[in-house]
Amino acid sequence: MPRILAPTVAEHRAAQHRALLDAARAILAEDSGQAPSLAAVASRAGLARTSVYEYFRSRQDLLDALVADVFPRWSARVSDAMAAAGAPGEQVLAYVDANLRLVADGEHAVARALAAVAPGQHLDTSTRTMHEQLSTPLVEALTALNLPDPATTAELINSVVYAASRLIESGDDPRTIRRRADELLAPFLLGGPSP
Repeated sequence: MPRILAPTVAEHRAAQHRALLDAARAILAEDSGQAPSLAAVASRAGLARTSVYEYFRSRQDLLDALVADVFPRWSARVSDAMAAAGAPGEQVLAYVDANLRLVADGEHAVARALAAVAPGQHLDTSTRTMHEQLSTPLVEALTALNLPDPATTAELINSVVYAASRLIESGDDPRTIRRRADELLAPFLLGGPSP
């Protein structure tokens, strides 16, 4: 009988499941060219290869679970950062900063790797849901600033996020890039639009 490393079997299974997802995520972040094997994920998580099959029937099942895990966690981190900010302009700056922190943490590389190794309806739906979840509070914060076209402004702000993300992923210092993005957007968001 395997040793239970938590107060209950359910907690043990949840911890093992989390360890497998984290191992798969780490492997994808390191080698985004191909999907990790179940054996590699088990080894990285410190489990027997056969243990993986208690949680995932196949590599595709694991990738689907990873998609279902990665995108909601991204949304939650950005939403939490925005909720913790004060005024609407600060919420938008928190949106930008949280997204760039996630890129620096390697989450965007994982999302890109998932798109390469696990394309399909599940990925498309999860990506679309995440973008909608992030777009709504961004547009709401921009609307609260009384901007004439918040949706277009949100797209422009996302353009800054995408450009900054590319710089971070190409090796520029994430803190410097986050500062530059803040310097660019803060006067507009905290001082209001020019007439």
